[in-house]
Amino acid sequence: MKPTSIMNRATPFLFLAPAGIIMIFALLYPIGYLTVASFFDWRMGTPFADAVFNGFGNYAWILNDPNFHESFMVTITFAFTVVVLEMLIGVGLALMLERPILGMSVFRTIFILPMMIAPIVVGLVWRYMYNPQFGIFNKTLKKWGFEPIPWLSSPDWALPSVIIADIWQWTPFIFILSLAALQSLPRSSLEAARIDGASEWQQIIYIKIPLMMPVLVVAALLRMIDAFKVLEVIFIMTNGGPGLSTEIMSLQIYKTAFVSWELGRAAALSNVLLAIVLVITLAMFVYTKIRDARIARAQAAAEQY
Repeated sequence: MKPTSIMNRATPFLFLAPAGIIMIFALLYPIGYLTVASFFDWRMGTPFADAVFNGFGNYAWILNDPNFHESFMVTITFAFTVVVLEMLIGVGLALMLERPILGMSVFRTIFILPMMIAPIVVGLVWRYMYNPQFGIFNKTLKKWGFEPIPWLSSPDWALPSVIIADIWQWTPFIFILSLAALQSLPRSSLEAARIDGASEWQQIIYIKIPLMMPVLVVAALLRMIDAFKVLEVIFIMTNGGPGLSTEIMSLQIYKTAFVSWELGRAAALSNVLLAIVLVITLAMFVYTKIRDARIARAQAAAEQY
């Protein structure tokens, strides 16, 4: 084989080598270290060399821990609720603001502002608004003659309050993707539907939503992954309380590591959360592959005719 040919084949790998090295040290090494640590009884302040190997003891503790069961159910409830509501509101706003409207650029800027605010700031702002004494929500309720609501101090209201804050912050993400998907739809399909006498609702249900579905599914999966990892807003607003009503898995990992000082158990909890997020990510990739295969088959069938 000629040296020139060898160099041509090796050139792509040489360009990828720096990124590969960075990925090994920034991603694979921490995950490997986390996995190894999950099999040890390791406490904060103890060198890892002195940690006691306990096999799957940390994972057995997770399965038998009622706090983990509660945290897991809170995480599932939070993630699915925020994703469903954000999809409905985000897609609805995109459909409403699809047409050219006077001041559209102002509307879009206002809608995306919450997404640009740091999560800690979002948590503080909503915590102040939920304040039972001087918060704007209870002040408004009193002005209208209603009793104040214990937004963050009641187990019945704390999780819905956190969900509202997350919806406010991340609905713009769905709105932007949905609006981009709407603006990229083929005009020919919509014009044909109008000529055939389809109403606006029929166009939305039978044409726009089905054509937007690939983008909507990916957006929903991305938000689902992020919802399982949320920490800052809930930490600032409720710190998981009252009780365990808002303690999601990421917050339980934080408390296990930095409050209880159980680093081995925190590593095992992190691996469980990583596995859940990985399953959701694989689902996104599988859906993408299936969608691409269907499109390829449809294009092949169209070319035959």
